[in-house]
Amino acid sequence: MKKTALTLVGALSLLLVAGSAFAQSNEVRANVPFDFVVNKTTMPAGTYQIVNGGTLGSETIAIRGMNIKASKLVTTSREESSKPSAKTKLVFHRLGDRYFLSQIWVEGSDSVRQLPKSQLESEVAMDYATQEVVLVASR
Repeated sequence: MKKTALTLVGALSLLLVAGSAFAQSNEVRANVPFDFVVNKTTMPAGTYQIVNGGTLGSETIAIRGMNIKASKLVTTSREESSKPSAKTKLVFHRLGDRYFLSQIWVEGSDSVRQLPKSQLESEVAMDYATQEVVLVASR
């Protein structure tokens, strides 16, 4: 009985440590006023929470709709910036009436999460001579 109790206490301790480590990770919340594309998935306009993927890998992020049923896991690359970001923001590439999530910046961080350019974005880009960069500030 004592062994079972000690095992249970040990397992709970590990969960608490893992939970606190995840809670310290960067979280971004933003209200995106337009539909946007992540890889091949179109995400509807709404409020989103973006968090580190935790055990899925340090470069994996989860994008979850707060008031809508939408979620997506995506692998990003981390790139260094010459100076820390002044604001938390999402960067989108606009091609015609389509928006593609491109980067995630976190205030005070000198690195940026870069999403890979999808095949769909590359195909849509062939129809447009220029792309517009659109910023959405986090709340």
